[in-house]
Amino acid sequence: MDVKLGRTSEYQKHSTRGQRSPKNNSEKQIAQQGGKQCFSTKMFPPNARTRQLNGTCDSSVDMELFLHYSLIPSFFIILVLSFLQRREQHRERDDTYLLRNRFGMIIPLDFVGTFSNRWSYGVAFGATANKVMFLFSEGYQPLMVPQWAQAFVLLIGGIEVGLSHFPFFACLSSEFRLVSSVLGFSYSLVWFVVTTLYIIQCPHGQFVGNYETVMFYWPSLLCLAFLLGRFLHIFVKSLRVHLGWELQMEEKPFLEVHQAEHVKQLLRKCPLQERNKSWFQTRIYEWDPYFQFPSRMIGTIVLAFICLYLFIVIEFCVFVYVRDELDVFEGELESYITSMNQTGTQVLLQVKELINITKEVWVVTILPASLTCVSYLFHILACYRKHIKRLWAGDKHFLPLKFHNPSSSESVVAIARYSGWQIAYILWGYLIIHVMQSLCGLAIMYSLVLPVLHHQALEMLRGLGIGILTVSIVLGLMVLQVWIATSFFLQPKMGTDDKQKPLALNNRRAFHNFNYFLFFYNVLLGLGACLSRLFISCVLGTWLIARIDRTILQSGYERADMGFSAWIGMLYVDHYHTNPVLVSFCHILITGHRERRLQQTIKYWYLNQSADLQPPLGPNELFLVLCCVEVLCPEERMSCTEGKFLRFGTPGDDYGEDG
Repeated sequence: MDVKLGRTSEYQKHSTRGQRSPKNNSEKQIAQQGGKQCFSTKMFPPNARTRQLNGTCDSSVDMELFLHYSLIPSFFIILVLSFLQRREQHRERDDTYLLRNRFGMIIPLDFVGTFSNRWSYGVAFGATANKVMFLFSEGYQPLMVPQWAQAFVLLIGGIEVGLSHFPFFACLSSEFRLVSSVLGFSYSLVWFVVTTLYIIQCPHGQFVGNYETVMFYWPSLLCLAFLLGRFLHIFVKSLRVHLGWELQMEEKPFLEVHQAEHVKQLLRKCPLQERNKSWFQTRIYEWDPYFQFPSRMIGTIVLAFICLYLFIVIEFCVFVYVRDELDVFEGELESYITSMNQTGTQVLLQVKELINITKEVWVVTILPASLTCVSYLFHILACYRKHIKRLWAGDKHFLPLKFHNPSSSESVVAIARYSGWQIAYILWGYLIIHVMQSLCGLAIMYSLVLPVLHHQALEMLRGLGIGILTVSIVLGLMVLQVWIATSFFLQPKMGTDDKQKPLALNNRRAFHNFNYFLFFYNVLLGLGACLSRLFISCVLGTWLIARIDRTILQSGYERADMGFSAWIGMLYVDHYHTNPVLVSFCHILITGHRERRLQQTIKYWYLNQSADLQPPLGPNELFLVLCCVEVLCPEERMSCTEGKFLRFGTPGDDYGEDG
């Protein structure tokens, strides 16, 4: 295929696998800076593969440059939404009175108390997946600075990525639905068109081959398409409301429906007999209709899924490159074997066999490693619900003692850290689990499979039998010690209902001799127990490294686990701000205060009317009063019109309890 050299994807911009285009000076500077990216291809030689499907493709779209220029419309959208947003609090003497309380602060997402529109926010997070992965690899560095200032550069890069995607979230959460839907749709359409154009111009790559760029960008493209549909739906509904074809939706309630239902469930009597549960509900997960995950958790899980997929694709690209280099090495090794005239052939053949087995095992273990991390994501949601419900019930026994009263400032910081750390833990956890499973696969291949292929099955079975017999004898002696202690060195049960014997010694002389002679044997046994402890700790530590909801450190050292500390702090913030009982109590206080204020207002108004000896209210006056009630307390207009709190009439009528 005769085409010009160019970029295949945003993750391969620094590749030197061919001749670069002269206009890519910025790429040359970045490539000279360090080559620290986990999937940067600066070190790749130009002779890796014969696949050159996209090796000379020159795209007219520079995604990094577009990211910089996208800040212009992003700032414009933020400015428009801020102008529409009025400031709720202002000083008595406000120097900005000419602004009429405009240019209020807008928020992209309520990370604590948002339960509506959750999947839209989650998809908006998914649209940022490519840029998040680029930040994760330290590939996005807009400034050339010394090594010691890399942390500040990454911070600036993260802020720039956040600003470029800020309009997605701000338009979804804005109260001005008509304007925000138009702005959000336009901004999403620009990103969708540019990303599509980038994919169409260079769909293939140098590592995976066919449709490599599509593999990297289709999740973000799908999320952008969803946002386009979502903003279009918001625009249609807002337009119908604006034209008067539909009623205006009520504002976001202080007390969510599922929170109120949860409190009602607590006030009901427990059924005498619980309903039968299926095996899935008992062992895996039981759906709770009165519980909803906050938008932060949904967005974190969606973004973690997409980032995990991209990480696996990137890892496979690196594997393809390493495999190509190993193929070249095997060819050189065969030439060397031929020239050696059979000298050292056996060792070289074993090296070649090790290379082939390692490649096969690495590919095979991709699926179990990815499934393990995917199951962790679902398990984290289940643990979040279980832990937060325990905190609602006042149960803190599942937490270490040091976390029963965490610092408030640390908890506030923890909720900002959690989402990003959860994604990073999943990605690093996948890589570590993949390496561990590959090592286990190599051990199985060399201990069980290869001896059979090399016609050494009997020797393998003999060694396996000896090993199993040795371990069985050791375990049998340990069990025998427990049986002897139970039978001879403990006094009988005090009652027939006791499950075990009391901790009271019997046959003390025999017991002391028993301890003396087993002392020397247990020294040797302790060596194996110590090694087994180390081995089990390594296996469990690497296997659970992606689980941020539980610590892998020993009791007393939990605070050193920063991920677990972030998890606990996040739980406490959600517990204090979204506890259904607490929110319901605050809702009752607010509602009662509004009712009392409404009754006082109506009472004072009627007393003034009575003092002036005004005639009874006519239809027009009654309408004006109800309009005032609508302004003072819109939530109580229905109860007022029903006569729950007041009844209008002549001065001699009864006006209720406070009349």
